[in-house]
Amino acid sequence: MLTPAEAEAAIAARLALLPAEPCALERAAGRVLREAVHADLDQPPFDRVAMDGIAIAAAAYARGARAFRITGIVAAGAEPAALAGPDTCLEVMTGAVLPPGADAVVPVEDIETRDGIATLGAGARVAPFVNVHRRASDARSGALLLGPGAVLRGPELAIAASAGATLLLVSREPRIAIVSTGDELVPPGTRPAPWQVRRSNAYGIAAALRGHGYQSLEDAHVPDDPAAIRAVLEATLLSHDVLVLSGGVSAGRFDHVPAVLAGLGVECVFHKVAQRPGKPLWFGVRSDGRAVFALPGNPVSTLVCLTRYVVPALARLRGARPTGPVFAPLAAAWESKHALTAFLPVDRRPEGDPPGALIAHPTHGSGDFIALAGTTGFVELAPGRRWEPGSLAPLYTW
Repeated sequence: MLTPAEAEAAIAARLALLPAEPCALERAAGRVLREAVHADLDQPPFDRVAMDGIAIAAAAYARGARAFRITGIVAAGAEPAALAGPDTCLEVMTGAVLPPGADAVVPVEDIETRDGIATLGAGARVAPFVNVHRRASDARSGALLLGPGAVLRGPELAIAASAGATLLLVSREPRIAIVSTGDELVPPGTRPAPWQVRRSNAYGIAAALRGHGYQSLEDAHVPDDPAAIRAVLEATLLSHDVLVLSGGVSAGRFDHVPAVLAGLGVECVFHKVAQRPGKPLWFGVRSDGRAVFALPGNPVSTLVCLTRYVVPALARLRGARPTGPVFAPLAAAWESKHALTAFLPVDRRPEGDPPGALIAHPTHGSGDFIALAGTTGFVELAPGRRWEPGSLAPLYTW
């Protein structure tokens, strides 16, 4: 069986990048950039005043001048007048163009103004281009500002706007189908018979994917019947980029999913990973690039496999770099009793030394679904070693 790292690498090697499409700047939040964005102007495009105050010539201060006659005011967005002489100054606002003839800004807290004269205090610091954001100090015209693969959050979209972009080339969002299998499943609003359970995995999968920004989701439930499973999967493969299945993937007589997928031309890349929970995980691809993740039906296994494998794969499909784990110290010792990597749900909360350090507290065993409420995610604990309290473990957040 593959290790989790080998399974992730096998998935990454078989994914086909989604096509690109144009998107208006105002609707591009959360999308993945597929082009380079260059500065069309110097950034900033002029010597920019960095503090409210007065603009003066630093040479006049160096010659001993401490009082300057105010000859005007320059606001942000206004065309500036030049200094009238070395003994004069202009009031300037943050963001304004530095007036010609001036090369230093003295903040308002370091000056006293009376009868049109600004007098510098003893603690004023004056030097060429102090409190001035120099032209092109951030980027020169033509410089690369954003590259393909950038996730367009607030900072990235502000940068794109500053470069004059109104339309951006981004990855098309993946169309995802969520399919649950099982005769035992009934809708949440139904009172289950003693041999039935309410259908919950699909809601957890959809909520997790929406939390990661994926909105193009469809949901279906199919009984444990090969013909019914084939009909649903055949239709969804025609209209979706990714299928996320829950249940029907183990080795029981009613686990029909692997055989049905093979009959639909989906190549099995791997079936089973050396991990607990989630060992029966199945992944395959069709010749047209459609990807299928068949997750075990156990609710904890479903959510762990979704977070560990499906979410990073969706990032790669869009051309983005997946977010890796963070590392957290364990609150308690742990030692594997199996030759399998353990995915252990934890609550990461502040305590310990230094004060406020975030410590990962294990919450339950692999089958305890209800205890997932309030957890941060899960730690990945490799077998063959004892994990002592304080050991740093990779933590995947929900």
